[in-house]
Amino acid sequence: MSWIMLAGRAGAWLDGMSGGFGFPFGCGAAVVAVVLADVAGATRNPWYALVTLGLVVLLTGFWSSVTAAIGVAVVAWALDSGFVLGRAGELRFDAASALAAGVLAAAVVAGVAARTARRPARVRIPAPRRPAAVDSPRTVSPVN
Repeated sequence: MSWIMLAGRAGAWLDGMSGGFGFPFGCGAAVVAVVLADVAGATRNPWYALVTLGLVVLLTGFWSSVTAAIGVAVVAWALDSGFVLGRAGELRFDAASALAAGVLAAAVVAGVAARTARRPARVRIPAPRRPAAVDSPRTVSPVN
């Protein structure tokens, strides 16, 4: 099985994910993204974590609801601020964390816009017609 087919099947499985499942899935993906970025050296290069977290937020906005994407963006910012920019989970409020918040907010907007652009146009299905009234008299046959 090729990677393209696997990605297509994963996309079909995740397509239309409800907001009720989108938030926990996105939070789990954000934790995995921070761990992988930290292994790759995100404490020296914070952009590693910001790019991976931005991708998680973007995909959550694309596959899930707006509220789930906003929630995942907040959790992703806390992970970035607390474990990549800061250490030991202490949140930092400085220019780097403000930039991270802006990038993650832009990822939410881009994901929701991409999902909205992907939707097909709504088709109006007319209501069924009522049968026309027949003016001819009914004939009743006598029963023996």
